[in-house]
Amino acid sequence: MNFDFSDRVGRVEPSATLAISNLASELEAQGEDVVDLSVGAPDFPTPENIVQEAKDALDAGHTSYTSSNGIPELKEAIAAKLRGNGVDAEADEIIVTPGGKQALYETIQTLIGDGDEVVLLDPAWVSYEAMVKLAGGSLKRLSLAEHDFKLEPALDELAETVSDETKLLVVNTPSNPTGGVFSDAALEGVRDLAVEHDFAVISDEIYERITYDGFEHTSLGSLDGMSDRTITINGFSKAFSMTGWRLGYLHAPSDFIGQAGKLHSHSVSCAVNFVQHAGVEALSERTDDTVEEMRQAFEARRDMLVDLLAEHDVDVAVPKGAFYMMLPVDDDDQAWCEGAIQDAKVATVPGSAFNAPGYARISYAASEERLREAVERLAEHDYI
Repeated sequence: MNFDFSDRVGRVEPSATLAISNLASELEAQGEDVVDLSVGAPDFPTPENIVQEAKDALDAGHTSYTSSNGIPELKEAIAAKLRGNGVDAEADEIIVTPGGKQALYETIQTLIGDGDEVVLLDPAWVSYEAMVKLAGGSLKRLSLAEHDFKLEPALDELAETVSDETKLLVVNTPSNPTGGVFSDAALEGVRDLAVEHDFAVISDEIYERITYDGFEHTSLGSLDGMSDRTITINGFSKAFSMTGWRLGYLHAPSDFIGQAGKLHSHSVSCAVNFVQHAGVEALSERTDDTVEEMRQAFEARRDMLVDLLAEHDVDVAVPKGAFYMMLPVDDDDQAWCEGAIQDAKVATVPGSAFNAPGYARISYAASEERLREAVERLAEHDYI
């Protein structure tokens, strides 16, 4: 039979980051040695205490369904963590999800309908656009490229972009793909515009534990006037190296939770039981030292990569968080990335996937040895 597909799925393309990763895997299957700098996954093992807690939870029989929004112990731990960030959070304002991406998807599906206006700050993670399109929303975009990916100097432009028609703004700090960390002044500017025009804000904080140079994360929901209009999205994949565990969460006012909970219950039912117990352990102080060791390793890699690129006269906006860097390349960044993986066997992601043409995103969630190898190969084949 010929399926008659919905208009909804025709609005989006497959994830560009996963497409590059799949190509890298195909080349590796053919025996090629590919330096894969395309995927946003820490290259460290999950901390042992988290793994052990999961094993203990399995042994204890935690393999059934849980309450849809999450086990009480994890929701309490998340609420306590958010309160530590200055967010007024209670356990019944939390939905635990199978990954932070699911939390984002449920949030956008709950808020956005046909024609609703959503504003993105470019470069923006690839799935924001897809999720808005799947919900039927309309997009307005503000590029931060001319400001070295900083938001504060672009606040006047943001004020011209948003309006009373805006229903939602998505803020991601630290940022994927730029590694940028927005200043408190920038977040206060967002707050002022959100209050003035009465729109909601998604605060995607998945990289909050990975910041450098003394930068400290500020939760948007902690600012005066933002507690009732911020949906805070976070998860365990990045800081705790738990990408395959699929565990995330959203926090929002209780009326939002009531509506989003309906979507959650009719789609994923609940996050995995024993993984939720591992999440409680991840948020404990017993994991802090390991998380700090990973953060320091990422910072050292960032410094090394910036220096290596400078040796080839490549100037980059130095990331202040996450583990990504935007590399300026040819105007046709898609062709540059395809050539880099075919010729130099180095996988990166085209900046156009993030609405930032002329760049390639590098993930430095790889060993220093492999990062050096990547730069050497790119230089050898005249890509830098």
